[in-house]
This record gives sequence, structure tokens and C-alpha cells, in this order.
Amino acid sequence: MALRQAAGGLLKQLAAAPLELGGSAIQQQATLLGSEAVAGVRHASNQAVKQRIRAIKNIGKITKAMKMVAASKMRNAQSAVENSRGMVEPFLRIFGDFPAVDPPKTITVAVTSDKGLCGGLNSNITKYTKALMQMYKGSEAGGDTDKLSLVTIGDKGRAQLQRVAPENIKLSIQDTYKDKVTFGQASLVAEEVLREGGDAVRVVFNKFHSAISFKPTLATVLTAEALDAQMAGESGSKLDVYEMEVASERGDALQDLAEFNLAVTLYNAMLENNCSEHASRMSAMENSSKSAGEILERLTLQYNRDRQATITNELIEIISGAAALEDAN
Repeated sequence: MALRQAAGGLLKQLAAAPLELGGSAIQQQATLLGSEAVAGVRHASNQAVKQRIRAIKNIGKITKAMKMVAASKMRNAQSAVENSRGMVEPFLRIFGDFPAVDPPKTITVAVTSDKGLCGGLNSNITKYTKALMQMYKGSEAGGDTDKLSLVTIGDKGRAQLQRVAPENIKLSIQDTYKDKVTFGQASLVAEEVLREGGDAVRVVFNKFHSAISFKPTLATVLTAEALDAQMAGESGSKLDVYEMEVASERGDALQDLAEFNLAVTLYNAMLENNCSEHASRMSAMENSSKSAGEILERLTLQYNRDRQATITNELIEIISGAAALEDAN
């Protein structure tokens, strides 16, 4: 009854409104009812919103599935990381770490991922690698770019550093995370790195702390000659604490330990970065799912409002037509 009375009042307004010579009945009706009442426009708008809602729902399903997969892979990778730390810590206690050493020739190994959708994980490694390059150029041994070599592990690091210093990239390794990371793979990478003939190898990677915390870390590994010279300083050599049957074998033992130290460090760095990649992807997909849910709520509210307005306008038009026919009869 209320709609019928409102329709009757609307007809009276239409009848009392003067017709302009250059205007039309549709334009006057649009002025009285609002711009959204133009035929055909609201239907197309509702269809577009409905398609966006369907697309956002599909994206939300994909991001939730990717989050669950990343969480499962992170749990498996975390156990491997904890086991590999037991191999690195003894070398740190014996040889120590020398981040401030300034050798004549340095090899920087940037450990990144092969895939994206993991937040700023790879960008942080690229940023720290650029900072190391600037520090080396400003040091006493710097200035000669031929003495600064870059080795990238992962396709994302190669793509980003290729735009900055393509002449310094001597070796690029991809698809290391396609299968499970093994110590054999790290040993092969260590052999390729040693062929470059550097005095020190700086490994930049993301160290895993928790599911929401992983920080860029620098590990410095010296060659046997540089390590022997470094340990001959005031701090002394902790390796001399252990007795050797033949004194002449000290150089061979130091060479083997330095090579094994590099392989172990690369193995731990690859595992740490792999675990950090899964944790970062899990966090990124969780944030994407939340954003998709917020957008879906907003679009659903908009769609319901437009749909209700369309239904109300169509009812008004039907009741107005029926009232006009009754008045005519």
C-alpha cells in the first residue's frame, strides 16, 4: 500500500513537471529517480561486480592452498636446517668468522630462491649484496672490479643482480631447490666457487629464526692461505690446540678443512634460505588471503546494494504502470 501511494505521488510529479522541447521523458525520469535509474546501466554494473566477486573468490582459494603447501614444506625444511647447524657451529668455534677481513680478491655468493611470491626475501639479499659491492669498491683492495666476483644461487638473484653488475657475475646456478637440497649439491657448488680463485668467500643468505622472522646474514669463509695468515695474528690459532702426528701435514689438513668449511657453509646457507622462503611465502599468502577477504566483503556489500536498488526501481515502475492503467480506466 505504501509503494502504491509512493507510485501515485511520483506520477503526479511527472504529470506536473513541464516538458522541454529538447528533452525527453527518459531524461526527466532520470532526473527525478536519480542517475542510476537509466535503463541498462545498472544491469551491466551488477554483472561486472559479480564477475569481480567470482574472480576474487578464486584468487582467495589459490592463496589459501599455497599457504597450506608452504606451511607443510616449511616444517620439513626446518628440521633439515636444525640438523645442518650442528655441522657449521664446530667450524665457527675453531676458525671463527671474519666479516671485516679485506682480502685482495673476494667472491660474493648471493643465495636466493628460484620462485617468487615470497615477499621481500630476495630483494633483501640483493640490497645487501649491493652494499657489499660498494664497501669493497671503497676499501683498500677495491677499485679493480675484476677482483670482485659474484656467484648467484637462484634465478631471482641472478635476474636482479644482472641489471646492476652483469660484468661481475662469474657463475649462476639455478634449480637447486627443485629437489631436496643435499650436501652433494652444496659440494659441487663449492667446487665451482673455488675454481674462481678467490681469497675469501662471502655468503649472503636469509637465516631462519621463526615463521615470521628471518634476517639477512653474512658468512665469511677464508681459503687455506688466508686462514693461516689470519690465525697467525694476536688471537692465535685454535687449530694448533689439536696434536698432529706429522707436523708437515698441517697445511694439507688446513686445506681440507677450509674446503669442507666452504661446502658446509653453503649447505647450511641453502637450507636456511629455503626454509626462510617457505616461511615468507606462507606469510605473504596469508596476507593475500586477508586482503582478498576484505575486497570480497566490500564487493558483496556493493553488489547487494545495487541489486536492492534495481529491484526497488523495477517495483516502482511496475506499480506506477499499473496505477496509470487503473486511472485511465
